[in-house]
Amino acid sequence: MLPEFEIQCVELTKRFGTFTAVDRISFGVKKGEIFGFLGPNGCGKSTTIRMLCGLLSPTLGHAYVRGKDATQEAETIRQRLGYMSQKFSLYDDLTVKENLEFFAGIYGLRGHARKQRMEQVIALTDLEAVRNSLVAGLSTGLRQRLALGASILHGPEILILDEPTSGVDPVSRRRLWNLIYDLTTAGATVLVTTHNMDEAEHCHRITMMQSGKIVCTGSPTELRKSQIHGFVYGIECQPIFQALSIASGLDGVQDASVLGSRLHIRIPNPEIQVVVQALKDAGIVVFGVEDSEATLEDVFVAVAEESQ
Repeated sequence: MLPEFEIQCVELTKRFGTFTAVDRISFGVKKGEIFGFLGPNGCGKSTTIRMLCGLLSPTLGHAYVRGKDATQEAETIRQRLGYMSQKFSLYDDLTVKENLEFFAGIYGLRGHARKQRMEQVIALTDLEAVRNSLVAGLSTGLRQRLALGASILHGPEILILDEPTSGVDPVSRRRLWNLIYDLTTAGATVLVTTHNMDEAEHCHRITMMQSGKIVCTGSPTELRKSQIHGFVYGIECQPIFQALSIASGLDGVQDASVLGSRLHIRIPNPEIQVVVQALKDAGIVVFGVEDSEATLEDVFVAVAEESQ
């Protein structure tokens, strides 16, 4: 393992019979970094996470956490690792405080140290108002904050968060991400999985997976520059969804989607007027055209198409 990486996968592979879920992937996560692990459901993200946590043995290759082999030294790694699973794994019939007490005991926290750390976590996750509430009655956002709080009770230096904002509302999502920022500012290293391209903008670097393989790695800005080969435009027009249907069927249009009130178009050359004229010929009212920036969704669609 290279010393600059807190987390590293080297040719990591996992097969289930004849099916290869993770196919010879290699990447590294630096200290203090928020590293996004992106891809659609079923692409191999969660399988990789399970191997990093020592819950699943690789078929080939190695997974390292702070220089320790995740297969051979899994128990040592778990003491320094905070893991928040994709599925909520706390106890519905216990209160917030009782759940934290239970997990504090599992982590070996006792006496004054346990009480002090629980109070710190309750304050950090802003759960004071619901500390005595049963988990069963909490909103998804509060439950996710509690799950994150439970994962950091023992003060881990590395956090692995598997779809931490799945199913939460935008306000709760923002609060969770602010909490993740605070943890990295305090020195934690975070690997976070998601299939939400908007969330990837919060990461320092990201890697994208498709069908068990890594297809690209870099910062959001780097990927937008390196993976988008063409031109991106925003077209103000009405009716927007009829325009989308027409644009999607035009030769030369690499991708079309609705972004806010605009038609978001990616084409291989700057001849956007050809598209505009086709829309007008179909009866679409076009109000204006502007150069636009590629999104990470554009990047993902582009690399997915290239990898097929």
